[in-house]
Amino acid sequence: MLHATTPAHVKRQQFRERLESGELLRFPGAFNPLSARLIERKGFDGVYISGAVLSADLGLPDIGLTTLTEVAGRAAQIARTTELPAIVDADTGFGETMNVARTIQILEDAGLAGCHIEDQVNPKRCGHLDGKEVVDEETALKRIRAARDARRDENFLIMARTDIRAVAGLDAAIERIQRLVDAGADAVFPEAMRNLDEFRAVVRAVDVPVLANMTEFGKSDLFTVDELREAGIRMVIWPVSLLRMAMGAAERALDTLIADGNLSGQLDSMQHRADLYDLLDYETYNQFDSGIYNFHITKE
Repeated sequence: MLHATTPAHVKRQQFRERLESGELLRFPGAFNPLSARLIERKGFDGVYISGAVLSADLGLPDIGLTTLTEVAGRAAQIARTTELPAIVDADTGFGETMNVARTIQILEDAGLAGCHIEDQVNPKRCGHLDGKEVVDEETALKRIRAARDARRDENFLIMARTDIRAVAGLDAAIERIQRLVDAGADAVFPEAMRNLDEFRAVVRAVDVPVLANMTEFGKSDLFTVDELREAGIRMVIWPVSLLRMAMGAAERALDTLIADGNLSGQLDSMQHRADLYDLLDYETYNQFDSGIYNFHITKE
Protein backbone atom coordinates (compact mmCIF):
# COMPACT_ATOMS: atom_id res chain seq x y z
CA MET A 1 0.00 0.00 0.00
CA LEU A 2 1.21 3.51 -0.90
CA HIS A 3 4.87 2.55 -1.37
CA ALA A 4 6.96 -0.57 -1.84
CA THR A 5 7.92 -2.22 1.43
CA THR A 6 11.51 -2.98 0.39
CA PRO A 7 13.90 -0.08 1.15
CA ALA A 8 15.91 1.27 -1.77
CA HIS A 9 19.26 0.12 -0.37
CA VAL A 10 17.91 -3.42 0.01
CA LYS A 11 16.62 -3.42 -3.57
CA ARG A 12 20.07 -2.38 -4.73
CA GLN A 13 21.81 -5.08 -2.73
CA GLN A 14 19.45 -7.80 -3.95
CA PHE A 15 19.78 -6.58 -7.53
CA ARG A 16 23.58 -6.66 -7.43
CA GLU A 17 23.53 -10.16 -5.94
CA ARG A 18 21.30 -11.43 -8.73
CA LEU A 19 23.40 -9.68 -11.35
CA GLU A 20 26.57 -11.29 -10.01
CA SER A 21 24.92 -14.72 -10.14
CA GLY A 22 25.26 -14.74 -13.91
CA GLU A 23 21.58 -15.07 -14.79
CA LEU A 24 19.97 -12.89 -17.43
CA LEU A 25 17.70 -10.24 -15.90
CA ARG A 26 14.69 -8.87 -17.81
CA PHE A 27 13.76 -5.18 -17.48
CA PRO A 28 10.69 -4.04 -19.45
CA GLY A 29 10.26 -0.29 -19.68
CA ALA A 30 7.58 1.26 -17.46
CA PHE A 31 5.80 4.34 -18.79
CA ASN A 32 4.17 5.16 -15.44
CA PRO A 33 3.97 3.78 -11.88
CA LEU A 34 0.97 1.57 -12.66
CA SER A 35 2.76 -0.17 -15.52
CA ALA A 36 5.74 -0.76 -13.19
CA ARG A 37 3.44 -2.55 -10.79
CA LEU A 38 2.14 -4.70 -13.65
CA ILE A 39 5.71 -5.56 -14.67
CA GLU A 40 6.32 -6.79 -11.13
CA ARG A 41 3.11 -8.79 -11.03
CA LYS A 42 4.02 -10.58 -14.27
CA GLY A 43 7.25 -11.84 -12.72
CA PHE A 44 9.95 -9.78 -14.40
CA ASP A 45 13.27 -9.03 -12.72
CA GLY A 46 13.31 -5.26 -12.77
CA VAL A 47 11.87 -2.06 -14.22
CA TYR A 48 13.59 0.14 -16.79
CA ILE A 49 12.81 3.85 -17.05
CA SER A 50 13.58 5.17 -20.51
CA GLY A 51 14.61 8.71 -21.32
CA ALA A 52 12.72 8.43 -24.61
CA VAL A 53 9.56 7.45 -22.73
CA LEU A 54 9.93 10.28 -20.23
CA SER A 55 10.41 12.74 -23.08
CA ALA A 56 7.40 11.39 -24.96
CA ASP A 57 5.34 11.54 -21.76
CA LEU A 58 6.02 15.29 -21.75
CA GLY A 59 5.23 15.60 -25.46
CA LEU A 60 8.89 16.16 -26.32
CA PRO A 61 11.35 14.42 -28.68
CA ASP A 62 14.25 12.49 -27.17
CA ILE A 63 16.94 15.09 -27.85
CA GLY A 64 18.08 16.03 -24.36
CA LEU A 65 15.29 18.48 -23.53
CA THR A 66 14.25 16.87 -20.25
CA THR A 67 15.86 18.09 -17.03
CA LEU A 68 17.33 16.20 -14.11
CA THR A 69 14.44 17.39 -11.94
CA GLU A 70 11.87 15.99 -14.37
CA VAL A 71 13.64 12.66 -14.81
CA ALA A 72 14.38 12.15 -11.11
CA GLY A 73 10.84 13.09 -10.11
CA ARG A 74 9.17 10.69 -12.54
CA ALA A 75 11.70 7.94 -11.82
CA ALA A 76 11.04 8.28 -8.08
CA GLN A 77 7.30 7.92 -8.66
CA ILE A 78 7.90 4.71 -10.61
CA ALA A 79 10.52 3.24 -8.26
CA ARG A 80 8.42 3.78 -5.14
CA THR A 81 5.52 1.65 -6.35
CA THR A 82 7.35 -1.64 -7.00
CA GLU A 83 9.47 -4.06 -5.03
CA LEU A 84 11.64 -4.51 -8.12
CA PRO A 85 14.90 -2.63 -8.74
CA ALA A 86 14.49 0.25 -11.17
CA ILE A 87 17.19 1.49 -13.54
CA VAL A 88 16.87 4.89 -15.19
CA ASP A 89 18.29 6.43 -18.34
CA ALA A 90 20.34 9.42 -17.17
CA ASP A 91 21.32 10.54 -20.69
CA THR A 92 24.71 12.30 -20.58
CA GLY A 93 24.41 13.03 -16.88
CA PHE A 94 22.65 16.37 -17.47
CA GLY A 95 25.91 18.21 -17.94
CA GLU A 96 29.55 17.48 -17.38
CA THR A 97 31.49 16.08 -14.42
CA MET A 98 30.04 18.07 -11.53
CA ASN A 99 26.54 17.73 -12.98
CA VAL A 100 27.06 13.97 -13.38
CA ALA A 101 28.08 13.70 -9.72
CA ARG A 102 24.96 15.57 -8.62
CA THR A 103 22.81 13.42 -10.91
CA ILE A 104 24.02 10.23 -9.24
CA GLN A 105 23.27 11.44 -5.73
CA ILE A 106 19.83 12.73 -6.68
CA LEU A 107 18.96 9.43 -8.35
CA GLU A 108 20.18 7.55 -5.26
CA ASP A 109 17.88 9.72 -3.14
CA ALA A 110 15.03 9.00 -5.58
CA GLY A 111 15.26 5.28 -4.80
CA LEU A 112 16.75 4.05 -8.05
CA ALA A 113 18.90 0.91 -8.21
CA GLY A 114 21.16 2.31 -10.89
CA CYS A 115 21.45 4.38 -14.04
CA HIS A 116 23.41 4.59 -17.25
CA ILE A 117 25.48 7.52 -18.47
CA GLU A 118 26.21 7.80 -22.18
CA ASP A 119 29.01 9.26 -24.26
CA GLN A 120 27.02 11.35 -26.73
CA VAL A 121 27.57 15.07 -27.07
CA ASN A 122 25.04 17.54 -25.71
CA PRO A 123 22.34 17.79 -26.91
CA LYS A 124 21.99 14.03 -27.35
CA ARG A 125 19.58 12.17 -29.59
CA CYS A 126 17.88 8.80 -29.63
CA GLY A 127 20.49 6.06 -29.86
CA HIS A 128 18.94 4.46 -32.96
CA LEU A 129 18.85 7.63 -35.06
CA ASP A 130 21.49 8.51 -37.62
CA GLY A 131 23.79 11.50 -37.24
CA LYS A 132 24.85 10.88 -33.63
CA GLU A 133 28.05 12.38 -32.28
CA VAL A 134 30.09 11.13 -29.35
CA VAL A 135 32.46 12.97 -27.07
CA ASP A 136 36.18 12.32 -26.99
CA GLU A 137 37.40 9.44 -24.86
CA GLU A 138 38.67 11.53 -21.95
CA THR A 139 35.33 13.31 -21.58
CA ALA A 140 33.50 9.98 -21.61
CA LEU A 141 35.83 8.59 -18.96
CA LYS A 142 35.46 11.68 -16.77
CA ARG A 143 31.70 11.21 -16.71
CA ILE A 144 32.02 7.64 -15.43
CA ARG A 145 34.71 8.55 -12.89
CA ALA A 146 32.52 11.37 -11.58
CA ALA A 147 29.57 8.99 -11.27
CA ARG A 148 31.64 6.37 -9.47
CA ASP A 149 33.15 8.87 -7.04
CA ALA A 150 29.81 10.54 -6.27
CA ARG A 151 27.78 7.51 -5.28
CA ARG A 152 27.35 6.85 -1.58
CA ASP A 153 25.84 3.37 -1.86
CA GLU A 154 28.35 1.01 -3.46
CA ASN A 155 25.46 -1.11 -4.72
CA PHE A 156 24.05 1.72 -6.85
CA LEU A 157 24.84 0.46 -10.37
CA ILE A 158 26.92 2.76 -12.57
CA MET A 159 26.43 1.64 -16.15
CA ALA A 160 28.36 3.14 -19.06
CA ARG A 161 26.55 3.42 -22.36
CA THR A 162 28.47 4.05 -25.56
CA ASP A 163 27.00 5.10 -28.90
CA ILE A 164 30.29 4.95 -30.75
CA ARG A 165 29.39 1.77 -32.66
CA ALA A 166 27.24 3.76 -35.08
CA VAL A 167 29.93 6.43 -35.45
CA ALA A 168 33.24 4.54 -35.68
CA GLY A 169 32.43 0.82 -35.81
CA LEU A 170 32.57 -2.21 -33.55
CA ASP A 171 36.31 -2.17 -32.82
CA ALA A 172 36.11 1.41 -31.61
CA ALA A 173 33.11 0.48 -29.47
CA ILE A 174 34.95 -2.40 -27.82
CA GLU A 175 38.01 -0.25 -27.15
CA ARG A 176 35.91 2.48 -25.57
CA ILE A 177 33.92 -0.03 -23.51
CA GLN A 178 37.11 -1.47 -22.08
CA ARG A 179 38.32 1.99 -21.09
CA LEU A 180 34.94 2.81 -19.51
CA VAL A 181 35.17 -0.33 -17.40
CA ASP A 182 38.69 0.64 -16.35
CA ALA A 183 37.24 4.03 -15.31
CA GLY A 184 34.83 2.34 -12.92
CA ALA A 185 31.72 1.24 -14.83
CA ASP A 186 29.94 -1.66 -13.11
CA ALA A 187 28.18 -2.68 -16.34
CA VAL A 188 28.13 -1.62 -19.99
CA PHE A 189 25.43 -0.76 -22.49
CA PRO A 190 26.69 -0.99 -26.09
CA GLU A 191 24.02 0.81 -28.09
CA ALA A 192 22.81 -0.22 -31.56
CA MET A 193 24.66 -3.51 -31.94
CA ARG A 194 23.90 -5.05 -35.32
CA ASN A 195 23.78 -8.78 -34.52
CA LEU A 196 24.45 -11.45 -31.90
CA ASP A 197 28.09 -11.78 -32.94
CA GLU A 198 28.65 -8.14 -32.03
CA PHE A 199 27.09 -8.71 -28.62
CA ARG A 200 29.31 -11.78 -28.16
CA ALA A 201 32.39 -9.75 -29.03
CA VAL A 202 31.54 -7.17 -26.37
CA VAL A 203 30.87 -9.87 -23.77
CA ARG A 204 34.26 -11.46 -24.48
CA ALA A 205 36.01 -8.10 -24.19
CA VAL A 206 34.95 -7.21 -20.63
CA ASP A 207 34.40 -8.92 -17.30
CA VAL A 208 31.33 -6.88 -16.27
CA PRO A 209 27.65 -7.46 -17.17
CA VAL A 210 26.56 -6.39 -20.65
CA LEU A 211 23.08 -4.99 -21.37
CA ALA A 212 21.17 -5.49 -24.63
CA ASN A 213 18.63 -2.93 -25.82
CA MET A 214 15.76 -4.60 -27.65
CA THR A 215 13.93 -1.55 -28.93
CA GLU A 216 11.56 -1.91 -31.85
CA PHE A 217 12.21 -0.15 -35.17
CA GLY A 218 15.88 0.36 -34.30
CA LYS A 219 19.30 -0.78 -35.54
CA SER A 220 19.34 -4.10 -33.66
CA ASP A 221 17.31 -7.17 -34.53
CA LEU A 222 14.78 -8.21 -31.89
CA PHE A 223 16.51 -11.22 -30.39
CA THR A 224 14.79 -13.53 -27.93
CA VAL A 225 15.77 -13.82 -24.30
CA ASP A 226 17.19 -17.29 -24.99
CA GLU A 227 19.33 -15.99 -27.86
CA LEU A 228 20.69 -13.16 -25.73
CA ARG A 229 21.35 -15.50 -22.81
CA GLU A 230 23.36 -17.79 -25.10
CA ALA A 231 25.39 -14.77 -26.25
CA GLY A 232 26.33 -14.00 -22.64
CA ILE A 233 24.07 -10.97 -22.11
CA ARG A 234 23.16 -10.36 -18.47
CA MET A 235 20.48 -7.69 -18.77
CA VAL A 236 17.92 -6.96 -21.47
CA ILE A 237 15.61 -3.96 -21.72
CA TRP A 238 12.53 -3.32 -23.83
CA PRO A 239 12.54 0.43 -23.19
CA VAL A 240 9.60 1.79 -25.18
CA SER A 241 7.59 -1.36 -25.93
CA LEU A 242 4.78 -0.89 -23.40
CA LEU A 243 4.34 2.76 -24.32
CA ARG A 244 4.15 1.83 -28.01
CA MET A 245 1.57 -0.85 -27.27
CA ALA A 246 -0.48 1.50 -25.09
CA MET A 247 -0.40 4.35 -27.61
CA GLY A 248 -1.29 1.99 -30.43
CA ALA A 249 -4.30 0.78 -28.44
CA ALA A 250 -5.28 4.36 -27.58
CA GLU A 251 -5.18 5.38 -31.23
CA ARG A 252 -7.33 2.42 -32.25
CA ALA A 253 -9.83 3.28 -29.51
CA LEU A 254 -10.10 6.88 -30.69
CA ASP A 255 -10.59 5.72 -34.27
CA THR A 256 -13.35 3.40 -33.06
CA LEU A 257 -15.05 6.27 -31.22
CA ILE A 258 -15.00 8.32 -34.40
CA ALA A 259 -16.34 5.46 -36.51
CA ASP A 260 -18.85 3.83 -34.13
CA GLY A 261 -19.62 6.44 -31.51
CA ASN A 262 -18.89 4.10 -28.60
CA LEU A 263 -16.40 1.46 -27.44
CA SER A 264 -18.76 -1.39 -26.66
CA GLY A 265 -16.97 -3.55 -29.21
CA GLN A 266 -13.61 -2.95 -27.55
CA LEU A 267 -14.38 -4.08 -24.01
CA ASP A 268 -12.46 -7.34 -24.39
CA SER A 269 -9.33 -5.33 -25.19
CA MET A 270 -9.56 -3.23 -22.03
CA GLN A 271 -8.22 -3.89 -18.55
CA HIS A 272 -11.30 -4.66 -16.49
CA ARG A 273 -12.12 -2.38 -13.60
CA ALA A 274 -11.79 -5.33 -11.21
CA ASP A 275 -8.28 -6.07 -12.49
CA LEU A 276 -7.28 -2.43 -12.09
CA TYR A 277 -8.58 -2.34 -8.52
CA ASP A 278 -6.71 -5.55 -7.77
CA LEU A 279 -3.48 -4.15 -9.20
CA LEU A 280 -3.93 -0.99 -7.12
CA ASP A 281 -4.63 -3.11 -4.01
CA TYR A 282 -7.88 -1.35 -3.19
CA GLU A 283 -8.75 -3.96 -0.57
CA THR A 284 -5.73 -3.11 1.58
CA TYR A 285 -6.62 0.58 1.50
CA ASN A 286 -10.17 -0.29 2.50
CA GLN A 287 -8.97 -2.37 5.45
CA PHE A 288 -6.66 0.43 6.53
CA ASP A 289 -9.49 2.94 6.50
CA SER A 290 -11.74 0.61 8.45
CA GLY A 291 -9.11 0.10 11.13
CA ILE A 292 -8.49 3.81 11.64
CA TYR A 293 -11.86 5.40 11.04
CA ASN A 294 -13.91 3.01 13.15
CA PHE A 295 -16.17 5.56 14.82
CA HIS A 296 -19.86 6.06 14.13
CA ILE A 297 -21.81 9.30 14.08
CA THR A 298 -25.14 9.06 15.88
CA LYS A 299 -27.87 11.52 16.60
CA GLU A 300 -28.61 12.21 20.26
